[in-house]
Amino acid sequence: MGEFGNEVAKSIIFEKKNNGTSSSKSKISAASTMESHLHEDQAHLISTMANSIRQSCCTTCWESMSCQIVRSRTKLMNNLIERKKPQEVHSIFKGLTEEGHRPTLVTYTTVLVALTLQKRFKSIPLLLSKLEQDGLKPDSIFFNAMINAFSESGNVKEAMKVFQKMKEKGCKPTTSSFNTLIKGFGIIGKPEESLKLLEIMSLEENVKPNERTYNILVRAWCNKNKIAEAWNLVHRMVAAGVKPDVVTYNTIATGYARNKETGRAEAMIFQMQNQKVAPNYRTCGIIVDGYCKEGNMTEALRFVYRMKDLGVLPNLVIFNSLIKGFLNITDTNGVDEVLTLMEEFGVKPDVVTFSTIMNAWSSAGLMDKCEEIFDDMIKASIEPDSHAFCILAKGYVRAGEPEKAEALLKVLASSGVHPNVVMFTTIISGWCNGGQMECALRVFERMCKMDVTPNLKTFETLIWGYGEAKQPWKAEECLQIMDEMGVSPTKYTLQLVADAWRSIGFINEAKKISDDVERDDRAILNTPEDKQLGDNIKRVYAKEILNGSLSSLKQVTNQNGSATINKRSQTVLNRSMSFAGSISVPTKSRILPYTCGFTVKVLMIFDKQCQVQIGRYGFVNSCRMVA
Repeated sequence: MGEFGNEVAKSIIFEKKNNGTSSSKSKISAASTMESHLHEDQAHLISTMANSIRQSCCTTCWESMSCQIVRSRTKLMNNLIERKKPQEVHSIFKGLTEEGHRPTLVTYTTVLVALTLQKRFKSIPLLLSKLEQDGLKPDSIFFNAMINAFSESGNVKEAMKVFQKMKEKGCKPTTSSFNTLIKGFGIIGKPEESLKLLEIMSLEENVKPNERTYNILVRAWCNKNKIAEAWNLVHRMVAAGVKPDVVTYNTIATGYARNKETGRAEAMIFQMQNQKVAPNYRTCGIIVDGYCKEGNMTEALRFVYRMKDLGVLPNLVIFNSLIKGFLNITDTNGVDEVLTLMEEFGVKPDVVTFSTIMNAWSSAGLMDKCEEIFDDMIKASIEPDSHAFCILAKGYVRAGEPEKAEALLKVLASSGVHPNVVMFTTIISGWCNGGQMECALRVFERMCKMDVTPNLKTFETLIWGYGEAKQPWKAEECLQIMDEMGVSPTKYTLQLVADAWRSIGFINEAKKISDDVERDDRAILNTPEDKQLGDNIKRVYAKEILNGSLSSLKQVTNQNGSATINKRSQTVLNRSMSFAGSISVPTKSRILPYTCGFTVKVLMIFDKQCQVQIGRYGFVNSCRMVA
């Protein structure tokens, strides 16, 4: 969370000092809120709260007094964010408002941080509207969090609007405000604009650039591979009386390593020592990883031995980089040497270590050895994470065994690991590769029921699968679902749909896709910006997208029951239904995918309660490479 996380924490402490602390007889059950899944989009959640909030009001809240329940749950929400569970914040926020409590400004800021971490940027304007409906005035911390959210999304134009609104509301911009805007221009690759902000910053009262300001600018130039300009910023930094720190040098070292000039990054250590800036684990990690990515493992190992002279011992991150580097050049002896070094330094492998080795075997199509390493990880009492499961799933899909990949979902559930969008998309791709679209659709439905939001890759995988299965009308229906779920298709997405129609000889239908896109583009150009924003917000109101199958999605209704299908969606439905109805029964039977069925096997050992096994082999010592 950076500066904003610190600001939110300070705000909570300030609120606590002002309001005092009081004991509460009723304890909040965090478990019950965590178990509940969020079945509505955040935008829909925020918009419906205004209708229910005053049904059973908390008198303490609405008499502008301090409410212990609101403070306690706000603290719980911050704890969830720190534990990297921002998705659970919204159910707590929803519970507060449904019970008639009025969230404080700190509560709203916490929700804003959660939305930012989840990249739910479209919900932010609705959150601001809700805050103002409650009679609250945003402070500089809230405005800074909004600026940060839009900057993170690359929407610097909207971030600048918030910045101006902040000044209009009488909130003076802080150094953090400018730093966030500067970061935003860096994200979109416009460090020149960042420099202009630095000039504006110098004209503001009581606002001065700090180390973070210059480090953000240095990073922006390095990201554009303009190291010379980055060094100019360092010289300007020194001239302004701000001393470069280890972050400054690490940022430039990263730039050198990215340009395959790791030798220059290592040489910079001498300059750091002259400036009395000691290299740290991050510095050494950048250099080791740089040599590894260059394939220069001799230099990478040499530097690891040099680290002792620098007063920095190699850590797990560095050893994992070495392992990955040796695997990339298929040097199993080098991997064993690194594992021996780990033992000598008393560094134990973690889930990343095992996953790195698993990925090498999986990519090589050697799933037996991949399973062996997985078994080793379990024996070492290291719990697999979602990435480790994704590696297994990817391997099974490559081996043409999507049923095994899908069976992993059951194991994840028993282990308490929540599958992510990559996991589901990988499994879907496996079924699509085999032409079994009913199975792919089943996984997609399961994905949505588990509140895992499909991304562009998920939809493009489905569209490609329907194209391979000679069902272009289904591929085109995916465009409608994407529209309702707020996922924008790219030219490549539309090309996949057009190719699906062409694959069965319907050239005119493919051309209609292109025509629809051109009409939409012209409509967007003629649509006012505010209306576009309103239309985008409407899209995220859609819920319960699926009800049994993709084809059952005929329309999505808003809260009042009115249809929210746009012109393209309606065109898709009409054309799809018309085309599907024109196919004879024998033809339909021929092109529909076969129904799939398999038994989910219990697979591996996790904890003391759930004992299952992956692989057919016994455990091998440590995580040694087995030739």
